[in-house]
Amino acid sequence: MKPFLILPVMALAIMGAFAVMPASANPIERACLQSGRSTADTALCSCIGSAADRTLTNRQMRDGARFFRDPQRAQDVRQSSQRAHEDLWQAWRRFGETAEAMCS
Repeated sequence: MKPFLILPVMALAIMGAFAVMPASANPIERACLQSGRSTADTALCSCIGSAADRTLTNRQMRDGARFFRDPQRAQDVRQSSQRAHEDLWQAWRRFGETAEAMCS
């Protein structure tokens, strides 16, 4: 390939990689879509992502997105006596209530 063609081809490849997931997808929406659950369709995961945007900080979304891959982590956080875990669990309770009201 000629050198002057390499950059445009690389740019298109990079743009294509980002086109797979919606630009607005937050960690919760991505985790939902990748969870492999039969009920996790695009519309539901998008709604859940919107609820997360309304109720969780970016950090809480990243931390909680791990719950989709490792449900035991959610249980560990819920039972923990660490203040940060208590705060995360309370935020996730609010998020769950919001998502249920918005997406059911």
